[in-house]
Amino acid sequence: MKVFIVGATGFIGRNVTAGLLDAGHEVTALTRDAVRGRQTLGDRPKVLEGDPNEPGEWQNSLDGHDAVINLAGEPPLAKRWTAAQKQVLRDSRTNPTRMIVAGIEKASARPRVFLSGSAVSFYGDRGDTTVTEADGPADDFSANMCRDWEEAAFQAEDLGVRVVALRTSFVIGHGGALDRMVPPFKMWAGGPIGGGRQYLPWIHIDDYVELVKFLLATESVSGPVNMAAGAVTNREFSAALGRTLGRPSWLPVPGFVLKLALGEASVIVLKGQRIVPFKTVEAGYGFSFTDIDAALGSVLN
Repeated sequence: MKVFIVGATGFIGRNVTAGLLDAGHEVTALTRDAVRGRQTLGDRPKVLEGDPNEPGEWQNSLDGHDAVINLAGEPPLAKRWTAAQKQVLRDSRTNPTRMIVAGIEKASARPRVFLSGSAVSFYGDRGDTTVTEADGPADDFSANMCRDWEEAAFQAEDLGVRVVALRTSFVIGHGGALDRMVPPFKMWAGGPIGGGRQYLPWIHIDDYVELVKFLLATESVSGPVNMAAGAVTNREFSAALGRTLGRPSWLPVPGFVLKLALGEASVIVLKGQRIVPFKTVEAGYGFSFTDIDAALGSVLN
């Protein structure tokens, strides 16, 4: 396949790009800075310079590609959620998605499939209720942002393109959020966040990459897909991380401390969803990592 990727230089994007190249696919990676993009991605993918938030010549390059993957988006915990930052978060997701759809519309040889980013925060806080792709959105900032993000992507269905919304959970791998969680544990100061009862849906980066390849090839799957192998409580995750690092997980981080530090953005870690990967399992994908200890150990040991 010839695959066009937006957001290729991020943590997930780098791994997806490498996985596709290793599998023999041709990859074109769109980046705002081609020099930096080549430094990050190496010489194997074709690196194209352009701003995915704006119309440009880059949109013409979608013509002739078999697939498009959109992983663009400002990290949700990069800054406190002021009104201006909320707009940045929303625009960094919806604008590239709309620009991609506009490029697909102009193409004479349109891609057959469009995998577009989303997040499990679409569901909001669901307590200990199991959640599948059939569940609707919550009504908070993150959920509404994900809903708008997905709606922008699904416009490509009117152009005859199969669309899959990648509702991404916590991704276990080097270069992601896990790297920021390890140091407190190594300093004997790790523990559950808030009450620790909130569920943390997760997926190993290797499974994420393999699942992307599976979704590109599996024409029977469309619509939202939960990119999660399962879910554990925050307390269970902290205990597993402590075991993996040979450290205790006895020092909880009170919820009010996170609220002071992160403001409204603290809902990302204080609330959760007990995700079930219903559609992927139904379609026949088999996860390599379904045990949290094995997943953490493969990365940290």
